[in-house]
Amino acid sequence: MGSDSIPFKGDNKISNFNSACLAWLGIVLVTIVWISAALFGLYILAFYFSPVYAGNMQQWNKGLPGLYVKGSVTNSGIGIHFAAGAIILILGSIQLTDRIRTKYLVLHRWIGKIYIICCVIAALGGLVFIAANGTIGGTFMNIGFSLYGILMLMAAMQTYRYAVKGDIDKHRAWALRLYALAIGSWLYRIEYGFWFMLANGAGHTHTFNGIFDHIMPFFFYLPNLAVAQVFIGGRKNKLHPLVSALSIFGLLVITGLLLLGTYYFTRYYWGPAIIKWLFV
Repeated sequence: MGSDSIPFKGDNKISNFNSACLAWLGIVLVTIVWISAALFGLYILAFYFSPVYAGNMQQWNKGLPGLYVKGSVTNSGIGIHFAAGAIILILGSIQLTDRIRTKYLVLHRWIGKIYIICCVIAALGGLVFIAANGTIGGTFMNIGFSLYGILMLMAAMQTYRYAVKGDIDKHRAWALRLYALAIGSWLYRIEYGFWFMLANGAGHTHTFNGIFDHIMPFFFYLPNLAVAQVFIGGRKNKLHPLVSALSIFGLLVITGLLLLGTYYFTRYYWGPAIIKWLFV
């Protein structure tokens, strides 16, 4: 047997250290994501549902032009889509909490059922809206958002399927992929916000037909799936030490950016809308 086939203790120590770092970073990242996504979920309720009571549905078009079409039957569908999306963002991170999964299994299962149902509703609602009305961005946005809905639908069904079968490893892997997709609507806004701060909106047009607008319908969820796969691989100790180290660095950068983005959006956009909705 060649010496290159014998694992060194140092390699194992590095691998274990990297896995531990990924695990702790995962906890920190999920905490930040949950707080930020929950705030955005409340903002969705404030921005899209307070106009329903006020009778000012045109406000929907301030976020996404052409979203509300007077007299269209798709208005109810997209409203349900947003409601389900808000619930997904608020409940999602709870499902990833180890303490709840182990000590409160019944609660985990009931929240999981609500979560899966909302994911399916949000995906189907979005797909039906696109099929009926299309999107403001045209072909690129139609394809990107449709693929997003299909992937979320598939991840939701796989998460439920493996839970029922009792295959916990595959269930958790698909649940993580589903979560990575579920936070996409939140990341879509965050990433646009960063782009406006860093590049002053270069490649964006008011009709969402610029080069940046053509990239975003895919970028707001495909990288998330890649990050989820890093965590899935890290749990199984299947990542090369160099890949693990690069992943740790990347996650540190992502964590810092999310902290900055959450602060900026909460202070100037989400916070004022939520306070106005709840207290004014």
